Amino acid sequence: MINFRYHVVSLVAVLFALLIGFFAGWAVLDPDSVEGGGVSPQADSAEQAFESAFADASAGLVGTGLAERRVLVVTTPGARSSEVDDLAKRIGAAGGTVVGEVALTTKLLDSANRQFAESIAAEAAKDVPGVASSDDSYVRVGAALARALMGGAELDEQASTIRAAFEQGGLIDLPTAPTQGADLVLVVIGPSSADGARGEILADVTSQLATSGAGGAIVGPSTTSVDGGVLEQVRASDRAGTYSTVDVTDLATGRLVAVWALVRSAGGTNGAWGTTRSADGQLPQ
Repeated sequence: MINFRYHVVSLVAVLFALLIGFFAGWAVLDPDSVEGGGVSPQADSAEQAFESAFADASAGLVGTGLAERRVLVVTTPGARSSEVDDLAKRIGAAGGTVVGEVALTTKLLDSANRQFAESIAAEAAKDVPGVASSDDSYVRVGAALARALMGGAELDEQASTIRAAFEQGGLIDLPTAPTQGADLVLVVIGPSSADGARGEILADVTSQLATSGAGGAIVGPSTTSVDGGVLEQVRASDRAGTYSTVDVTDLATGRLVAVWALVRSAGGTNGAWGTTRSADGQLPQ
């Protein structure tokens, strides 16, 4: 029997697709009004208000799916603070607690610094499983960061030591130092382009964070999933099955879907949602 929730989800999917189409078409017709791949501040305020109101009205579909979940927010260079702040607010509305925000620096994500990043991980976390055993440098880096940021609620001395080493090495910044270990990670990327290796690095690091906890998601605006974009690289990675992805954080509805994707990841289901470039459709079912 087709239940009420099915009808609601179907309606949301249709309306969300229409919104995606509207903004995509508007951007194509008026490319000068788009800056950095996002919706122009000159866009009709009534349209923006409708889109935000629709996201708020649909938030009940996520419900309290993150209740008692501790979420770490990770950003990459260029991530928009307005999107990060709204995502954090929506995590709270879904019952989750943001335990901290960590910024991965350009230095960490630059493959030219691979040996330096690996040495920091090896020195600070030499006894951590995965740091010494993996053949991949950035899997080792991710394993060290996972030990410092994910897991049980209590952050012990080793976790603090690893975080300090990465911060002093210029590989991470701590806009909001974690107060507890996290069991979910949400990685927010910006619209800026990147070299060919950055998506692969981000995939390796995120996979370690997600699998050390209960799941995770990498999310960003629609420009990140075009050919050569960071999210397109992330989705093509061998690690793609360990986290979810969403490529519409430049829309309020997209940020709702990002939190929904995190809920699904916590439940053991990962996927790629957002624009028509997303393999699993506009939003989780």
